[in-house]
Amino acid sequence: MIRKQRKINKMRGSRSNGGGCTKKRRGAGHKGGKGKAGAGKHHWTTTVIVNKNYFGKHGFKRPQKTIYKYNPVNLSFLNDKAEELVEQGKAIKEGDAIVIDVTELGYNKVLGSGYLTAPLTIKAPEFSESARAKIEEAGGEAIDL
Repeated sequence: MIRKQRKINKMRGSRSNGGGCTKKRRGAGHKGGKGKAGAGKHHWTTTVIVNKNYFGKHGFKRPQKTIYKYNPVNLSFLNDKAEELVEQGKAIKEGDAIVIDVTELGYNKVLGSGYLTAPLTIKAPEFSESARAKIEEAGGEAIDL
C-alpha cells in the first residue's frame, strides 16, 4: 500500500523512531559507509532512484584539436592602445593611418565593441560585421589575412 504520510510524521514523539533499542542505531557503522560507498551494493535502491546514470559512460567529448579557439580583441582596445603600439614597434604609421596586425598581438578576431577616433588599417583573419562597418566609417581599412 502506498504511504500517504511520511513515516517520520507517524513516529513523532517516539524515542527510537522504529529502530528498536536506541543503542542499535547509534554509531556511524549503521550508515553503511561514507558518501557514495556501496552505490552498486547495499545502497543500490538509492542509486536507482536518485542517480540513474551513476554507472557507465554518457555523451561524447569533442576532440580539442577540432575546435577552433577564438582570441578576440575589441575596437576600443585597439583605439586606446594605437599610439602605444606604434611606440613599441608593434604597429606602423603610414600617413594619417596606423597599420595594426592583430596576429602579432596574439589575437585572431576583431569585434566591434567601442568606437574609433582615428583611421586605423587593421589586419586580421576575421572581423565581425559591426567591426568592419565601424573601421570603414572612421576612414580606415579592414584587411583579411
